[in-house]
Amino acid sequence: MSGQEPVPTLISFITMGGPAMWAIAVLSVLALALILWKIMRLLSFGAWSGGRRTAEALRLWHAGQREAAMALLDGRGSLRAQLALAAMRAAQNPALDREAAEAETARVARKLLAQARAGMRGLELASTIGPLLGLLGTVTGMIAAFQALQEAGSRADPATLAGGIWEALLTTAAGMAVAIPAQVALTWFDSVVDALRHDMEDAATQILHGAPAAPKLRQAAE
Repeated sequence: MSGQEPVPTLISFITMGGPAMWAIAVLSVLALALILWKIMRLLSFGAWSGGRRTAEALRLWHAGQREAAMALLDGRGSLRAQLALAAMRAAQNPALDREAAEAETARVARKLLAQARAGMRGLELASTIGPLLGLLGTVTGMIAAFQALQEAGSRADPATLAGGIWEALLTTAAGMAVAIPAQVALTWFDSVVDALRHDMEDAATQILHGAPAAPKLRQAAE
């Protein structure tokens, strides 16, 4: 029986905060699911792989083994590899001049970076509305507590008022408890995508120019 105790305790804790606390509880589950999904997605995109295969393909490309470089990247799920392959194909396409190759690479970069950033708006929303839901619950709870105080009149018990207020304040704490991890995760994911963008830009620059960054690709990445 002792293993079942946390369940009613959690439910009673949420119930004390009223409807706003239930909304925050749902928001916390959605935010956690989104964080886990985002981590798995970035793993599948090779965010933490270091881009070793792309670096090897670039070495082959500069050594003149262009077909071997493209074959090494073909079918890879890494965003670095996908963009490098797209840049190589654009550079190898006789129908495209340098400007057209840059434009095609920039188009692919926009698509890949949009995939990398998917879900981040949801975390931003959770970090924004979590405290607002908490504040809403606190305000409505305090209104109810003071209404009860008014109805009690001279027979009002200060302990009852204090109990109503701390129960109302639970929602503020809960809202912040959801918003803080969501904001931390959002900042972390943003830095990971930024690092990916930099690596992708660098790889495409080496392929299309061999030196300075391609202007259109940089605009697409930003």
